[in-house]
Amino acid sequence: MWDYTDKVKDHFLNPRNVGEIENADGVGEVGSLACGDALTLYLKLDDNQRIKEAKFKTFGCASAIASSSALTEMVVGLTLEEAEKITNEQIAEYLGGLPKEKMHCSVMGRDALEKAISCYRGSGDKVLDGEIVCECFGITDKQIQRAIQENHLKTVEEVTDYVKAGGGCGKCHEKIQDIIDVILGREKQPVENRKTLTNIQKIRLIEETLDREIKPELKKDGGDIELIDVVGNRVQVRLRGSCASCKMSQVTLKNYVETKLRELVLPDLTVEEVQS
Repeated sequence: MWDYTDKVKDHFLNPRNVGEIENADGVGEVGSLACGDALTLYLKLDDNQRIKEAKFKTFGCASAIASSSALTEMVVGLTLEEAEKITNEQIAEYLGGLPKEKMHCSVMGRDALEKAISCYRGSGDKVLDGEIVCECFGITDKQIQRAIQENHLKTVEEVTDYVKAGGGCGKCHEKIQDIIDVILGREKQPVENRKTLTNIQKIRLIEETLDREIKPELKKDGGDIELIDVVGNRVQVRLRGSCASCKMSQVTLKNYVETKLRELVLPDLTVEEVQS
């Protein structure tokens, strides 16, 4: 269960400014129902070119609704120049913080605001050029680069939290890691060399990653994980403690455990749960 602040809960249960503005001066649409989150933001300006009204319609989780609601409160009274300086981090801070896995909701709000402002100025949608890296969510290398630079991201998991890239099939993890390495000035990770690991070396590296990176995080919430077997590139594990009964256990396995092992061991690894 996500740890939401009282302000996030309030904006989710009592969202402000829901709806559509007829003859809006600017409209920004981001996301899609296929990706699980979609937001349309409407802006109306007064005679002094300040935002006098902002409304939204969204389809998404509690964080998406709360971020959209908060954004409409933040922009009213601002000029467009002032509004376009709002960052996704400021949206999250306005709400008292968001779970790191939900930061993409604040990014979605920022992107919708930029598109609405571009719409008013007659320049159409703000276009992020580049090549598609994440086919599942249609995320480009430019979007990933921007998220890394603006939010000081360092891992594939963090990129997924902010822009969803890598949160689907996982085939793009290596490309995302390459982008991270270039921006941070790291040498390219020797993935090709790791593909020649013997099975013993692979198991040892998986065990080290579980002990050093994964188990400490799970134990913070009363959970744990046990390595059962490694069959080819299939990593079989058993969840322990609170993780064993958690309804979100499969999300934890795929979005956290598998992501970490692919990032730090081999990009082709898949994680399977073995029931007790």
